[in-house]
Amino acid sequence: MHQVKGERNQETMAFIASCLSYGSRTVFMPRIQFLLDSAHGEPYEWISTGAFQRDIPDDSACFYRLYTNRMMLDFFQALREMLLEYGSLRNYIEAFVHRKYAVENCLTTKNRQQMSEIHAIDAIESLCSYFSDRQIKGIVPQNTQSCCKRVSMFLRWMVRNSSPVDLGIWADFIDKKSLIIPLDTHVLNQGLRLGLIEGKSVSMVAARQLTDKLLRIFPDDPLRGDFALFGYGINTK
Repeated sequence: MHQVKGERNQETMAFIASCLSYGSRTVFMPRIQFLLDSAHGEPYEWISTGAFQRDIPDDSACFYRLYTNRMMLDFFQALREMLLEYGSLRNYIEAFVHRKYAVENCLTTKNRQQMSEIHAIDAIESLCSYFSDRQIKGIVPQNTQSCCKRVSMFLRWMVRNSSPVDLGIWADFIDKKSLIIPLDTHVLNQGLRLGLIEGKSVSMVAARQLTDKLLRIFPDDPLRGDFALFGYGINTK
C-alpha cells in the first residue's frame, strides 16, 4: 500500500492487502506483491475496470491458503461494484453510516451533512454487511460478532497518522479514538497475561473490552497499545 500513490489507490490496495494478511508473512506478502504487480501500481483502476479478470484464472485452484482463484474473482467483482457505484471505499462507508443513522432517526438532514467523523465499529459493520450481502464468505467477515481482525487492521492503517506503518489518509474521516484493536490469539494472550482482559474468546466483545482498557492508558490513540502488546510478547519469549 506504500508502493502506490493517490488516496483511492492506497485505500484499495490496503483493503485488499488486509484481507490477505494472515498466516506467514513469507507466504502472504508474495501474493500481495503479485496483485500489486498485476495492477502495475494502479489497483483502483485494475479493480474498477475489471482488468483483474485477465490476471486471475476462473478456476478452483488455490490462490492463498483457503482462498481459491474463483473466490478472489468474486471478491474483486464485489469490490468493483462498490467502487463503480460509490467511487471509493471511503465514500461507501460514509453513505452506509449516514443511511444507518438516518433510518434510526439519530441524525437530521442538517447534521448528517455536518458529520465529519465516523466510529470504527460502524465502518467495520458497513464492510461486513456489503460483502455478506453479496455472498462473499471467508475473505471478509459476515458480521461484527467475530473480532474482525483484518478489517480493524485496515482501519488502523487508514486512520492512524503517527506511525511509519500506517497511512493516516482517513485521519479526518474516522475518529482515531474509536479504532478497535486487531485482535488475535497472540494479542489476547498478552492482554490476559497483563490483566487487561478476562475473557478467553477471540471475539468483537473481547476486542472492544481490550480496546477500552487501552483507551484509559492511551486516551488519544488506543491502538498505540497494539504495538506495545506485540513488543511485550516478543520481549517475553
